[in-house]
Amino acid sequence: MKIAEILPEFHEGGAERHVLWLSNALAGIGHQVTVITAGGKLEGKLDTEVEIWRLPVHRKNPVTGLYSALKIACRAKRERWNILHAHSRVPAWIAWWASSIADVPWVFTAHARYSLNKGLKPFPRANGAICISRAVEKHLEQYLPDRRTVIMNGLPPSELKWENRGEQEKRFLFVGRLTRIKGLHFVIEALGGLKNLEWKLDVIGDGPQREELEALSEYLGLSERVHFHGFRDDPQEWMARSDLLLFPSLDEGMGLVLMQAIQVGIPVLASDIEPVREVVGENAPLITPGDVGKWRQRIEEIIKGEENPPPFDIAAVPSVQTMTASVLRFFHSVVEP
Repeated sequence: MKIAEILPEFHEGGAERHVLWLSNALAGIGHQVTVITAGGKLEGKLDTEVEIWRLPVHRKNPVTGLYSALKIACRAKRERWNILHAHSRVPAWIAWWASSIADVPWVFTAHARYSLNKGLKPFPRANGAICISRAVEKHLEQYLPDRRTVIMNGLPPSELKWENRGEQEKRFLFVGRLTRIKGLHFVIEALGGLKNLEWKLDVIGDGPQREELEALSEYLGLSERVHFHGFRDDPQEWMARSDLLLFPSLDEGMGLVLMQAIQVGIPVLASDIEPVREVVGENAPLITPGDVGKWRQRIEEIIKGEENPPPFDIAAVPSVQTMTASVLRFFHSVVEP
């Protein structure tokens, strides 16, 4: 098949990693893949068989959107592309317009529980929709086309495995974009009440909340314990040498970081939100999102050895190959209904 993957930018993030792994896997089994994006640091990780085409598909501007749609439509018609696959809302608008012009089917993957507003207008007009969790499907139900499916993000294989360090000082880890919805500020506030205990927190990731979080750490007297390392492309290596992953998100589409942690085997403290329960099961001891007192209590029990959270079941994490096979089947159901 000739497949176009359209996403706003190609920096670090769950949707971006999904497109990276899916595109490489599709190209690896003989499909022709073009990634259409404004660009980003993950471009260098695409296989040489995958084409990068830079267009301003990240701008919330109808003029640049129509420009990109016309460029895509002309090429799709000329080269007889089989399907357009949009990721995020702006690419969905562009794919919808390009599809209408070139008469090529388009689908989208919903990576999050988006705000329900006019920005989702293209969604029900797609030829098909993929949701990365049942929670996302349930949330967007009124905006989805009849042809839809749930396909969890898959992970490439990893040889990294977590081992208990057995040291008195606990090393906690947070991995993710530094925005309020990721909930890191609640964890830092919780840790502010545990200065009498031995622990350190490594923060992997960047984002608009970084300065605020650094200021909060300084205000609470935690600057020597909370270390901000910025974006790193080796999060699972950090997981393998930490004691506990903290996953305090207020909302997620699925939680790629959580799945990477499960694959490595590191114990996790996570928020009680629907997408997390889909992965770890209904009986997992999760924490109410944003409850500083509960986070502090559970972390304190772990530091003191009163609680030892077991790793989650790795069987819950699909492989990239499984994910790719499911996506291909869905593509064929759209192209050859």
